[in-house]
Amino acid sequence: MIDRSLNQEQAAEILCPVWPEATVTDVRSRTGGQLSSVYEVRCAEPAESVIVKVYADQWRWKQAKEVYVYRLLRAHGVGSIPEILRVEPDTGPLGCAFTVMTMLPGQPLSHIVGDLDEGQVAHVYRQLGATLAGIHCIGQPAYGYLVTGILDPEPDNTAYMTRQFAKKLAEFAELGGDSALHAAVNAHVANRTDMFRRCEAPVLCHNDFHEGNILVEQSAGKWTVTGFIDVENAVAADPLLDLAKTDYYAMHGDPVKRAAFVQGYGSLPDDWSERSAPYRLYHALELWDWFASIGETAPLPGIADDIRALI
Repeated sequence: MIDRSLNQEQAAEILCPVWPEATVTDVRSRTGGQLSSVYEVRCAEPAESVIVKVYADQWRWKQAKEVYVYRLLRAHGVGSIPEILRVEPDTGPLGCAFTVMTMLPGQPLSHIVGDLDEGQVAHVYRQLGATLAGIHCIGQPAYGYLVTGILDPEPDNTAYMTRQFAKKLAEFAELGGDSALHAAVNAHVANRTDMFRRCEAPVLCHNDFHEGNILVEQSAGKWTVTGFIDVENAVAADPLLDLAKTDYYAMHGDPVKRAAFVQGYGSLPDDWSERSAPYRLYHALELWDWFASIGETAPLPGIADDIRALI
């Protein structure tokens, strides 16, 4: 997380163009990421509480991407997502880039899922499946990483995934990954490129659709999904790439979660599970690279074991 602080006077200044009569009552730091700091700005009525996301200079392009993807989703009427209220890509009153957006109700699913019974888990995961299916209705013109368009687009999925695996394997080697495991992954993927060819067209993929990014609240004894956040990893890709990441990060092969998710998602190709396998491997490799790159070594042996199991 970047080292920034936001006080009530600054919060009132940046909210003035949005709600001139708003009175800021409190500013609270929220969980952020490596690239930004996140604040909840609480206001007296009639104004609403908002989220302010502050970016370091080198990550302004991430800000532009987040705004682009949220607006794309809103234009297609997908899910409950934050509304962008103000975008300041330059220094502005905070001396850095920031975005103001509405705050969705609820709390992260990750905070409460451990306390739910199987019926409640299934109820929530059916909603997750339906939400992700809605995102995947937004077609894309090519395969690749999204910013405010597709960066280095590839015309087909085989070219895109071959490039991505090559990139992640190179990072794995540079970061000190086991050479035998590197060779095994490389050979495994080379023998399964036919799986990538089966994707007919790219779609918008959230690419981080896990329990920490899903918001829920309880109503009439049932937990309801109120929205999703964090679109900074979005890509244009095979929708099964997205399903595979949710499976690896959130479902972990749990039969209740998986069955409910698939039911909520709706129509899937008959070979979806087979085709998803190389993508789960890709996400495990990518996660190993990420932790190694930031010096978090504790998770690496467990992820390496996952990689071995997946091949």
